[in-house]
Amino acid sequence: MSSEKEMGPDIIEAHQELVRRIEQGAGRMRTLAALSVIVAGFLTISYLAQLALPLTGTTTQTVDLTSPALVTTEVVVLGLALVWLYVGISDLRFSLRIKEEIYSARAGEKEIGKRIS
Repeated sequence: MSSEKEMGPDIIEAHQELVRRIEQGAGRMRTLAALSVIVAGFLTISYLAQLALPLTGTTTQTVDLTSPALVTTEVVVLGLALVWLYVGISDLRFSLRIKEEIYSARAGEKEIGKRIS
């Protein structure tokens, strides 16, 4: 019984360290997800503009913008950019949910601390 009481502060300390590490990881994840959303957004806009360029009547002598190989490549890369955008947004939403959960856990810890004191 006394060993359980002695381990109590160690368990609380380990729990607080775990929460700190989760908070740090969630912060990094949010930053990377936001960066991914920005980059994927630029890529998406860029490839959509390239696909729309032939519709304006613009063609060049060195590159045939209506070439099936070029259009196919642009569509594939656009699809990958959209997948990247989806993953970035999903990660960002997940990290924001983690942030909210951590805040509620911290509030619960404070409430427990007040009851103990």
